Amino acid sequence: MLLLQHIDRIALQLLLARYGLDVVLVAPQEVIPGSYWGESEAGLIADRLYVRLDTPLHSALHESAHYICMTPERRASLHTDAQGDHDEESAVCYLQILLSDAMGVPRTRMFADMDAWGYSFRLGSTARWFSHDAGDARLWLLEHQLIDAAGQLTFCCRT
Repeated sequence: MLLLQHIDRIALQLLLARYGLDVVLVAPQEVIPGSYWGESEAGLIADRLYVRLDTPLHSALHESAHYICMTPERRASLHTDAQGDHDEESAVCYLQILLSDAMGVPRTRMFADMDAWGYSFRLGSTARWFSHDAGDARLWLLEHQLIDAAGQLTFCCRT
């Protein structure tokens, strides 16, 4: 599992700042505020992503993608539970992979970490889902202008 202690955290901060999201590093062994899953998983409160050095990158990117994909009204009252429906959750999973691309993390690594954590897709793996079954997620991101027609990040949050 790729942890934040093993990555360029400044690159993560700069990437997420483009979306208006601040990364807050929590001290080791402290409870992560706003963490839905607890343990070392990332947390969201308002426009802040809370992480520790032992937070998995996939968790930080997944929670960030929730922030990017949610409506402005939900962002305004965000605390711990990102909510959202099935279509948005699929888009979040797709977007976290694109965010990892933007950080220079190989997709194969993100796919493996997502599988190891327990993400569940109909085709049995994140890689197969992304390559063969994620058209609905890609379309959702395109319709909400979070990616362009070429599948590139627009660095905008959902409006």
